[in-house]
Amino acid sequence: MKVLCEGLGFPEGPVAMEDGSVVLVDIHGGTLLRVSPQGERSVIAKLGGGPNGAAIGPDGACYVCNNGGFEWHRDDDGQIRPGLQPENYSGGRIERVDLATGEVTVLYTETEHGRLRGPNDLVFDKHGGFWFTDHGKRRPREMDHGGVYYARIDGSLVRQVVYPLLSPNGIGLSPSGDTLYVAETTPGRLWSFDITAPGEVALKPFPSRNGGTLVAGLPGEQYLDSLAVEANGNICVATLFNGGITVISPDGSSIEHIPLPDRYTTNICFGGKDGRRAFVTLSATGRLVELEWPRPGLRLNWS
Repeated sequence: MKVLCEGLGFPEGPVAMEDGSVVLVDIHGGTLLRVSPQGERSVIAKLGGGPNGAAIGPDGACYVCNNGGFEWHRDDDGQIRPGLQPENYSGGRIERVDLATGEVTVLYTETEHGRLRGPNDLVFDKHGGFWFTDHGKRRPREMDHGGVYYARIDGSLVRQVVYPLLSPNGIGLSPSGDTLYVAETTPGRLWSFDITAPGEVALKPFPSRNGGTLVAGLPGEQYLDSLAVEANGNICVATLFNGGITVISPDGSSIEHIPLPDRYTTNICFGGKDGRRAFVTLSATGRLVELEWPRPGLRLNWS
C-alpha cells in the first residue's frame, strides 16, 4: 500500500483521471480536490455541505452528490467519523463542477417525491445519464428512508427508480451495463436490479423487499459503503468497521475480504493503463492510498 496523500478531512469519491491524478472530495472540508501523481493536492472547488460521491460526465465536468453535511465526532484515537444531520444542514443536492474553472452549478435539489435528503454516490451509463443513491439523513429520534434515482446532466429530468432502501450508498453498473448494483450501508447488503431502459429497472414482486435481487449480505457488524466493479464483473465494496474492500462475485457465491488499516474504508476506484491501479480512501485517518489490484477494474463510461 502506497500513501498518495494524507492529512485530509474525510476523503471519499475518488476518480482516476487520464493524466494520473485523482479527483476526490473532502466531506469534512466541503471541497473537491485534485491529487497529483506526486501527491500534491489542490482545491478545485469549495462546495460546502457534504460533498460525497463524484463522477466524470459526458461533457468532461465532475458531478457530485452533496449530502448537505454531517455532525462530526472525534474518537479517543483521534480518528473522525460522521454522525447526525447538523444544525447547519444545507440540504441534499446534485452539483456540476467545471474542472477547468471551478464553477459550481446546482442541478437538482428535489424530485417528484420531495427534497433530496442525502445524495451519496453516482454512476454514469453509456447514454450519458446517471444513477444515484440518496442515503437519507439521521436525526436524534428519526431516520429517512433512502432510494435510487436517475437523472440527466442538463437539469431536465430526475426521477425516483427504487424506493424504499435502508441507507443506500454505493452504486455501480455491470460490464454489460444491464445490471445496477446498490449497497445498503447498515444492513450490509448488496442488491442487483435488472435495467430495462435508461433510467428504468424491472422491479421484482414481493417477497423482494425493494424490487431487487439480494446478491450478498455480510454477517456481524460490517457496513457497506461505496463500490466499484472489476472488468470480470466482480463487485468491490468498501467495508466499514471490518475495514477493507469486500470483493463479491455477481452471483454472490464468492466473497473475499481484503483488509486495510482504517475502519472507515469508504471507496475504491480503478485507474492506470491496465486498470490495475486501485485508489482507496481511508477516511477516518484522512488518507488516499494506492494498491496494485490482482485484476483489472472496469473502465467507467465517460471517464
